[in-house]
Amino acid sequence: MALKKILCCTDFSENAEAAFRSAFEMAEKYQAKLYVVHALPPVVNPMLTGPEWVVTDEPVKSIILKIEEKMQKEYGQRLGDRITHELVVLDGHVSSEIIKFIEEKKIDLVILGAYGLSGMGLVVFGSVAKRVAHKAPCSVMIVRH
Repeated sequence: MALKKILCCTDFSENAEAAFRSAFEMAEKYQAKLYVVHALPPVVNPMLTGPEWVVTDEPVKSIILKIEEKMQKEYGQRLGDRITHELVVLDGHVSSEIIKFIEEKKIDLVILGAYGLSGMGLVVFGSVAKRVAHKAPCSVMIVRH
């Protein structure tokens, strides 16, 4: 298996950290480009109904900027110049955006944590790892903490 592009999905959880360590190790071993991606789900206000329930673009841009800064601090500084990498923040339905990214970048391997930050998120949104594993056109490695 030739690995030229590896995708690591993160939500900054302990499982995502374990996935990052595995992805970093594999990217070094295979001299592959590592993409570290965080997908920001749509930001909504559940207290509102109708078209006003979606938060405007300005707060979302601010959130994305903060996530980019956190990714640089958490991952970019650790990766440094050791491997070719790209830190990316996606915005939208998490698993759909990840699958789209995989297809667009022609990723060879996806590495992600078994589950993320919120147990309640699994009930509401379903398992991102499960959806990616079922729909990705490439191999998927699910890491547990």
